[in-house]
Amino acid sequence: MLKKDRLDTSSISFTALYTGHVWTANGLSAPAFRTRMGSVFYHALAPFELVGGKLVGGNIRTFLLQRHHLIDHLVEKAIEEEGVTQILEIACGLSPRGYRFCQRYPQLTYVEADLPDMADRKQQLLARTGSLSAQHQAVPLNVFARDTDDALENVVRDHFDRSKPLLVITEGLVNYFDLPTIDSFWQRLRHVLAEHPTGIYLTDNYPLLDDHPFHRTMQTLRGLLGTVSRSRVSFHFGSDNQAQQHFTSLGYGQVAVHNPRDFYRLLPMPRSRGMPFVRVIEARS
Repeated sequence: MLKKDRLDTSSISFTALYTGHVWTANGLSAPAFRTRMGSVFYHALAPFELVGGKLVGGNIRTFLLQRHHLIDHLVEKAIEEEGVTQILEIACGLSPRGYRFCQRYPQLTYVEADLPDMADRKQQLLARTGSLSAQHQAVPLNVFARDTDDALENVVRDHFDRSKPLLVITEGLVNYFDLPTIDSFWQRLRHVLAEHPTGIYLTDNYPLLDDHPFHRTMQTLRGLLGTVSRSRVSFHFGSDNQAQQHFTSLGYGQVAVHNPRDFYRLLPMPRSRGMPFVRVIEARS
């Protein structure tokens, strides 16, 4: 039996705990995914989120929910319209997506992956929710590892059928690395996806638009996120077109950059005042 605070350790980052509680507080998660420290962070930041919403028309919670709803929508379309039955969610943290989608679509093979400590905790969470099975599990994966059991190529080989489509998700991961560093992962991922009849990659992105009225705010946010996560946060592209061209240059065949604003009437996401900060990139190999 897990101790009550087993999930509230320093090995899980502030951002993972905070984001996990955003899902819980907004009805997107299961009660078992709630953590004490996530709740503390969530309520501690509430006044700042309120001020941010009033001053710039959006806040961290806004773009977290926008990206989550939008990724969910694209995953749902891939399952229902393209017959996708295999999903890998990298840097899964406390994401409830696998839990929810496996309840809706029992035909899925859904593998959640993260660094060992988080993968172990997620595996135990899945067991607590009754979701853990041969088709839904959490495993260790290091996006920069090579020739080890937790390398991307080996995790995909060990858990997925190469003759079937594969969809890969990274949410809240890539902006913690500069572009040359994350490029190496994106290039390896393209090769992995190309080994399947259909390969789809979904990731969030934050274009640092020069003409955005809150360009300076985004730069400040980058510094704050870097401080609390002890990482170097990077906004990789200056426009949606630049992001699309970059993924095309990496060899992805079809690339679309989705703006939450185009989905306001379709999805139950909060709206930004003005241009949203976040995008979701859909790249196919």
